[in-house]
Amino acid sequence: MKKLASLALLAVVCSTGSVYAQTNVGVSIGINQPGVYGRIDIGNYPQPVLVYPQPVIIAPAPVAVYRQPIYLYVPPGHQKKWSKHCARYNACGQPVYFVQEQWVKERYAHEHPGWRGGRGGRHEERGHGRERDDRRDEGNRRDHDKHR
Repeated sequence: MKKLASLALLAVVCSTGSVYAQTNVGVSIGINQPGVYGRIDIGNYPQPVLVYPQPVIIAPAPVAVYRQPIYLYVPPGHQKKWSKHCARYNACGQPVYFVQEQWVKERYAHEHPGWRGGRGGRHEERGHGRERDDRRDEGNRRDHDKHR
């Protein structure tokens, strides 16, 4: 039993020493296109706008091992039921910060000039609720009064 306790203490001491020895190189940033969910590598960018101020941890590690928090961009439904979806992102035992969608859109637009935040092309120009209006004329309307 003493041997097991001393091994656990040694593991904790070694892991905390490596935490202080790590440096943030921050060579690149990986911002996914809005709507493409997953891990975000922040690099030297300022901290993103977060959904929750504290990281969320599901199933912490059985041994006292410090793990660096990661930033994830996930759908709101996955945030609400994180214990159900954390395995999909390989982050169940990891402290996770959820990044707000607006922050992802702003960074992606900065990295990809000309991106307008949608599908682009002629679909963008139609406007809300007008997708099929160009296919109908007065003689083909479904809402005409049959009993005139």
